[in-house]
Formats: sequence, C-alpha cells, structure tokens
Amino acid sequence: MPRILLQTTIPFVEDDWHIGRFSRLTAHLASLPDAEVTARDRAVPGGQTDPVLGGLAASDFDQLWLFAVDVGDGLNAEECAAIGAFRARGGGVMITRDHMDLGSSVCSVGGVGEAHYFHSSSLDPDPDRNCRDDVETGYIDFPNYHSGSNGDWQPVQVVGEVHPLLRDEDGRALDRLPAHPHEGGVGAPAGVGEARVIATGASTVTGRPFNLAVAFEGGAGQGRGLAQSTFHHFADYNWDPRDGCPSFVSEAPGDGMLRDPEALRQTQRYMTNLARWLSGG
Repeated sequence: MPRILLQTTIPFVEDDWHIGRFSRLTAHLASLPDAEVTARDRAVPGGQTDPVLGGLAASDFDQLWLFAVDVGDGLNAEECAAIGAFRARGGGVMITRDHMDLGSSVCSVGGVGEAHYFHSSSLDPDPDRNCRDDVETGYIDFPNYHSGSNGDWQPVQVVGEVHPLLRDEDGRALDRLPAHPHEGGVGAPAGVGEARVIATGASTVTGRPFNLAVAFEGGAGQGRGLAQSTFHHFADYNWDPRDGCPSFVSEAPGDGMLRDPEALRQTQRYMTNLARWLSGG
C-alpha cells in the first residue's frame, strides 16, 4: 500500500493556502483502494526544521506531494536535502508552486526543484517566456501565465508521446485541467535526460504556450518526480469555487468546472494516474 504525504510549506494559517484547502484531492486519493494518505502543514515556521520533512528519507512514506505556498521562507537546507535523499532512496516526489516567487524555497531541492523557474532566481532559459501575461494583477510579475479564471478549466496539449499521467482509462489523452489566472514556470533542467515536458497550456491573454508539467522518470533506485506549474491544479477552490479561497485572492471566479463535469473527471483521473505513476505503476 503506497503511503502518500500531502504537505504544504507553511504552518497553518486560516486565511492562506493551508492543507485544508486541498481536501478534495485528499479525499480522492484516500478513496483509491491502494493508498494511505497523510495531509499536513508545517509544524514549525520556515527556518526551523519540520520533524516530518526533515526525517523524510528515513520515513515509511512512498510519495511526497509538496505544495509550495510560501513566499520564499518555506523549506530550509536540511529539508531540501531530506527531500533529495527521499527521492534518491526511491520515493516519488511531486512539487508544485505558483506565480512569480511564490514557493521559491523549492529551488534548492535537486532535480524536481530545479525544474521550477522563479522571478528572482532560476529564470526560464528562453527569454521570450520570461513575461507577464496576466495584466489584471499588475503587482504579480513573471512567471505569470493566464490560463483562465479560477473555477474554469483550460485545454491541455500533449507534448511528444502521451505520458502515462495523461492517459485516460480508454487510452485517449486527457485534455483538461483546472485554470488559473497566473500560473508559474517550469521546464526540463538542462542535461537531465530523464526529464521532459509532457504537457503545455496557453495564455488566454497572449496565446503564448507555457509548460504545465515536467516528468522525471527516475531509475537506478531513484524515484520518479513531477514538477507542476501551479498548486491551483490541485486546490479545492479550482475544482469547485464554492469552497472559497483566502481573502487576498482578488479575481472573480469562473464556473466552467461546475458546468462541465468532464473537466473534473479528467482532473481526478490525472491525480489517480499521478499516485500510481509515482509508485512505479
């Protein structure tokens, strides 16, 4: 039975993206017949070592789903090293973040962390992609890709051969994920042959394509990994905007996910695929 840890990079704050705002994902994964799920926030502020994250390599978890919702002070060096050691001993790791520098503490996580581009460091090597697409929130600088309103869904384009994460039960490719007004930037790190971009979206403002997901195949004892452009693909508010959001979210939500049950079904299928794939299935 795979043991899955869903973990944020912040201590609990009611008016923030605490782990309770990912309850629909938690419930979906817990409903899988072969999964045991633990969902938690940090027990201590950033700068101090969280006992679970710091001891991850020696734990009996099989997967880490890390939601980097901090403003740069989430993970410390000891925790980043522990996550790297966890993957080195075969653990599966998914790391996701959001726009600009939100979640930039993951930069020091080798491999999957290096697939994330941030405004203040690790810029996308393609300068044409270091742009701000969403003009409604002018205080949010690049990377900032507008794939649609929270509560709506976005079309997904498969890159290359259809990856197992994007394959539906009938063999066809999944083509929908939740949208977000300002997604972050990800890409395959240079010289890492096991990593490739598997899906792209497109800005609804400029039409510019951007990467949604980078898969790391692992091997030689190392676990698989995934870098995802935004944690909003996983959040309750983006699956069903009636669940609410922190007060600092200023954009009006859409209702595309509510009007189109197929979008939610495909999103849940993606999550099922991810849980199985990270465990080597």
